[in-house]
Amino acid sequence: MDIIIVGCGKVGQTLAVQLNNDGNNITVIDLSAAKVNEVISRHDIMGVVGNGATHLIQQEAGIEKADLLIAVTGSDELNLLCCLIAKKEGNCQTIARVRNPQYSSEANFLKDELGLAMIINPEYASAAEIARILRFPSAIKIDTFAKGRVELIKFRLPEGSPIVNMAVKEVIARLKCDVLICTIERDGEAYIANGDFVFREKDVISVVASPRKANDFFNKIKYKMRSVRDVMIVGGGEITHYLADILLRSDIAVKVIEKDMKTCEEMCTTLPDVTVINGDAVDQEILLEEGLENADGFVALTNLDEENILLSLFAKNKSKCKLITKINRIDFDDVVNQLDLDTIIYPKHLTAESIVRYVRAMKNTIGSNVETLYSVIKDKVEAAEFIVRERSPIVGIPLSELKFKKNVLVAAILRDRKVIIPRGHDVFMPGDAVVIVSEIMALHDITDVLKKG
Repeated sequence: MDIIIVGCGKVGQTLAVQLNNDGNNITVIDLSAAKVNEVISRHDIMGVVGNGATHLIQQEAGIEKADLLIAVTGSDELNLLCCLIAKKEGNCQTIARVRNPQYSSEANFLKDELGLAMIINPEYASAAEIARILRFPSAIKIDTFAKGRVELIKFRLPEGSPIVNMAVKEVIARLKCDVLICTIERDGEAYIANGDFVFREKDVISVVASPRKANDFFNKIKYKMRSVRDVMIVGGGEITHYLADILLRSDIAVKVIEKDMKTCEEMCTTLPDVTVINGDAVDQEILLEEGLENADGFVALTNLDEENILLSLFAKNKSKCKLITKINRIDFDDVVNQLDLDTIIYPKHLTAESIVRYVRAMKNTIGSNVETLYSVIKDKVEAAEFIVRERSPIVGIPLSELKFKKNVLVAAILRDRKVIIPRGHDVFMPGDAVVIVSEIMALHDITDVLKKG
């Protein structure tokens, strides 16, 4: 596919690299020659310096033959204008990043009237992700497949867990749970689970199961399952606006601490059921006075990464609540991930992942059958959902007889609304939705996981 990306910020650069690795032809546009040169010097990518919202620059970038234009500049209006011009000139599909909450209620109107394929709102996507985690505080991250019937749940193994020092095969045999253990992260290393792998305290584990079977598994390993009843949020920005609204609709009490008085007044008007405290959360006494020690959830959403990290570390020291920390910069994510902060939300990652999933789905029409894609462990392990086609060479053959490449795991099969955690005797049937967990990046077809010859 020929793809044009307007905007060479962190999201634009991440998209350019990931989509280029998928075998697409990428051209980036940005006003900054330095940013364009940085991208094209590191990767096999074309670049154009200029205003991506102009007809002339889009022509220079090849809009007439482009399949897709993605606008991720810092301006919502500029992104929408880029897409409008691309639609008129090239008749390609378009995606716009739109962040202003005032546009959120207009999203469907804008999408229909401007002919957009997708509007992505990083702040709303982040809020939805946080809300999903707060409903299941044991998890670090939850991804869903097969329209929500299959979940991939990532969690940290606590001290004293009954499965510490047990091998993967022992866990399944003793607990008799219908789940599949997929990956383990330990000391910066990532592992695809095998039967002999032995768990240690603080391992980060991902499992695949139906929601009901996942609940059964977590009950048996004595892991906290209850949803939070009240949440303390620090920072009154756009993510907080969306998150508070979602949580209130789930009957979760919300308290927000924000140091800007004007923001507090606006929040009291738009979200009257939220308890809003005007104060600086860096003052530890304010957090304690407002009930941090007894809160079920704590979410750090200020505009400063360093402040969010320090607030979360303080909350971790004073409370047993579920911690969620927003990080804007992705440059040091490997370092941040070593801080044991529980759940970390990267809005830029969520934006890039959503767009990459859409592009993979677009390729359905030209031979690929990837339905859904998630990064399980960044740049190391992906989970992809495929639909098995009628004439696929893998149909009807027991899994034990298929020759899979190294570090490939068939995690789940959805057939006629039933979730199957696969074993060696199971087979693929036409129409099955299949979840594959693999270290192989950029899978396009389910047969890509098989050895050649």
